[in-house]
Amino acid sequence: MRKLVLVMIMAVVAFAAQAQEASNNNGATITFAEKSKDFGDITQGDKVEHTFKFENTGGAPLVISNVAATCGCTVPAWPKEPIAPGESAEIKVSFNSAGKMGKQNSVVRIYSNASEPIEKVSLISNVQPKK
Repeated sequence: MRKLVLVMIMAVVAFAAQAQEASNNNGATITFAEKSKDFGDITQGDKVEHTFKFENTGGAPLVISNVAATCGCTVPAWPKEPIAPGESAEIKVSFNSAGKMGKQNSVVRIYSNASEPIEKVSLISNVQPKK
């Protein structure tokens, strides 16, 4: 009797795991070409920007609900309309190094309906003093 109950529980768990995997494949998936950009040494006061390209590799429209930076020195711009499966889009991020010094890692969080609901991209630089 215990073996029968154990086998039934294992079957239910396996079915649930398979159903979860199948539902993940049917949802939106955001796939970035790159997740960070290193500008190396820049001079204090320089403004740099980078465009992060991504594709919806899932089976449902991708909706980005918000994109948030770690500080006011980093400003993101993102598409407000849904991105269809197989389509590509861009998130443009700019960093103003005024008032900054040394190694900087500006992280931007992307909130969406993707299978991984929070993704991160970053701009990396080493801010040098003005000459």
